[in-house]
Amino acid sequence: MVASQGTPTSATTRSTPDGPRRRRAKPPATPLARTRRARSITAQLTVGYPDAHCELDFTTPLELGVATILSAQCTDVRVNQTTPALFARYRSAADYAGARREELEELIRPTGFYRNKTTSIIGLGQALVERFDGVLPHTLEELVTLPGFGRKTANVVLGNAFGVPGITVDTHLQRLTRRWGLTEAQDPVKIELELNAMLPPREWTMFSHRVIFHGRRVCAARKPACGACFLASSCPSFGDGPTDPAVAAALVTGEERDHLLALVGLDGDGAPVGMVGG
Repeated sequence: MVASQGTPTSATTRSTPDGPRRRRAKPPATPLARTRRARSITAQLTVGYPDAHCELDFTTPLELGVATILSAQCTDVRVNQTTPALFARYRSAADYAGARREELEELIRPTGFYRNKTTSIIGLGQALVERFDGVLPHTLEELVTLPGFGRKTANVVLGNAFGVPGITVDTHLQRLTRRWGLTEAQDPVKIELELNAMLPPREWTMFSHRVIFHGRRVCAARKPACGACFLASSCPSFGDGPTDPAVAAALVTGEERDHLLALVGLDGDGAPVGMVGG
């Protein structure tokens, strides 16, 4: 099991007739304990997902802003299938501002909620032309005034297009940080501010990416792969999903699957090959 050097984990194991059984880690009881847990998990996520990144395709800040608006209630894969034709047709804020609604709706229809998204994107183009000379601003305070932009979208753009640190509180991050006992908040803004206080700014953007990667590949909403998770020793929710390694291993997905299973000493079939790290 991988853990950050010098950081003890709070989970223990005990022997049973069927072999060792892991106990749940205790939820952190104080703000200091939550900060320590958050930083330990951050270190472990860095090992698990060293190449985590924004999975939306873009070449300009405006493209990323539009892609993020399209990603609401839609997978990044579907957005990335939709945006090449969209970005070829609309290259500037002025293009979006003057878009024919019917044409734009048809282009983004596969992403769902296309009428509301069309309203946001045309409004975004108009606001940029009228207030920002057609250029996407690079401060949180300005971005959140734009149609289609809340704090989540703003932080995606800031962190990935402008290099300004920000924590993106999407559904994966909300779910996982609560599972880890880092927050009990339901409000995304409160979660963001709590995590900002636990982690140094240099970690904010990559922490977001790595949590999202983990949520998509290992810690799914309905059936997390607990028995094949390299964060199991830090997780108070261990056991919410299957704990049998072979069963859990079958739930792990993504290009990083072999690497993620190797971190917990499993091969591609979920069979033990010797524990790694410590």
